[in-house]
Amino acid sequence: MKSRSVLAAALLAVQLGVAGAHAPEAPTPATAPAPPVAAPASVGEVKFANSGSPAAQADFAYGLAQLHNFQYPAAAAAFRRAHALDPSFAMAYWGEAMTYNHPVWMQQDAAAARAVLARLGPDRAARVAKGQTERERAYLDAAEVLYAEQGDKFERDKRYALAMQRLHERWPDDIDGTAFYALSLLGTAHAGRDVATYMKSFALLDDLFRQYPQHPGITHYLIHSVDDAAHAPLGLQAARAYGEIAPESSHALHMSSHIYLALGLWDEVVAANERSLAVASRRSGMRGAMPMACGHGPIWLNYGYLQQGRYADAKRLLAECLALGRQHPGAGTAGEFNPEASPVGAFYIMRLRYLLDAPADAEVMGWTPAASNLPYAEFLRDYGDAILAVRRQAAGEFAAAATRARASAARLRAEIDQAAMPADDTFRRLLAIQLGQLEAAAPLLAGQRAAGLAQLEAVAREEDVLPAAFGPPQVDEPTRELLGRLLAASDPAEARQQFERALALNPGRVDPRRGLLAATRALGDTAEADAIEAALNDTLRRADAKPGATR
Repeated sequence: MKSRSVLAAALLAVQLGVAGAHAPEAPTPATAPAPPVAAPASVGEVKFANSGSPAAQADFAYGLAQLHNFQYPAAAAAFRRAHALDPSFAMAYWGEAMTYNHPVWMQQDAAAARAVLARLGPDRAARVAKGQTERERAYLDAAEVLYAEQGDKFERDKRYALAMQRLHERWPDDIDGTAFYALSLLGTAHAGRDVATYMKSFALLDDLFRQYPQHPGITHYLIHSVDDAAHAPLGLQAARAYGEIAPESSHALHMSSHIYLALGLWDEVVAANERSLAVASRRSGMRGAMPMACGHGPIWLNYGYLQQGRYADAKRLLAECLALGRQHPGAGTAGEFNPEASPVGAFYIMRLRYLLDAPADAEVMGWTPAASNLPYAEFLRDYGDAILAVRRQAAGEFAAAATRARASAARLRAEIDQAAMPADDTFRRLLAIQLGQLEAAAPLLAGQRAAGLAQLEAVAREEDVLPAAFGPPQVDEPTRELLGRLLAASDPAEARQQFERALALNPGRVDPRRGLLAATRALGDTAEADAIEAALNDTLRRADAKPGATR
């Protein structure tokens, strides 16, 4: 290791302005510490005491903030610049390695991270020793735990969370350490949201959010801790803040919509994702990358438009993704099960949502790009055909579509097995629920109504106990909404209960609110129906043709 003339207790101010004083441990400087630095974009304020040279501070600061923002490629590039400027800057190697771990998404490229760490030193002991303080060595050792050769990802995630707990307890004033500890807890919830774990993460972050309101990681991870329907009110203040903390981070702008969507605040969902996509598109254009027409952000924006009744805008997004999918039909990252990663996969997610939530559209029904190498996209196409046939009570169409859906589900199961998803993985349970809906629909359409409804109620109970998740409905056709539709004409009282239960899972959705309105009117509860209708009309005030509460 080269001797350094400066061991800087660096102020890492990534946004213009001065961050609050929260550096936990300052390495003893040989001379004066490095002056405050500013990164070229507004991505949040961080301050992290470290032993890097002054020349490397701006890039390290930018990388750390973007790591907190989940802007992983930008963070990795910044950390690489930092250790190019200071080859003995161990924490810059740590930062680059950490960009290959995506805890909330349950993704990790351990091989790439190990390759980064190998450039720092030949083995764990040698690499950890390059930390210039006890605290730096604790961070480096935690990374070694996370990317160890021994144990599967779940075991390593649990051991990493314990390592971060020890770091947090040793340096409780290190707010980045606390933030990364909270994030590591979220990364242990492999089977889906575990409320106790998520609330522990929230408890670590809640007070810090008020003390350090410009820190991107605290705000970001707080939102992730409470972005389900039951807990989202706890994250509303953070949601309103995050886009202003990091306005040049497309993910930060999008993240606010995790809370807005869970609360059914559709105008805010749309505004957040429009801002996010504008930033992402500008940055992808600067890099010469693919347009941002498909993927996570467009999926959420498409859903927001549908809830506002802006069907033309939703269809425009869908058409743009279709065009991109025809140009780039690839299946995403090899060995990684991520349906949103390919344009065609994202297109079929958006297409099904459009077909279920918008008025009937024969043109979109005909948009069926090849998906033979994407079993998930095939299944969404076939499942959607079957569910739409159930809605129309078209027994012949349903039988053919359900046969196709079972075949594509078998191919999808093989892909899930190849990805080594655990037996209790939420995605496996979702697929079983969707297939269960089709099994229940068969007797319904064959005239065995009581048996079909009983089967469907059993499926709904399975859906009720899924771990809560963020985003559009986990089951594309929520089972209680389907039950409400099927019961509306014959039993409005039971239909109303089904729609109410559907809205508890997915607050603010327009279709179950329409169903609830019709059932409430049928039961003669005029005052309640008028209130539901007024709220619906307000939600739909930007709708294309002003369809009102009853489409």
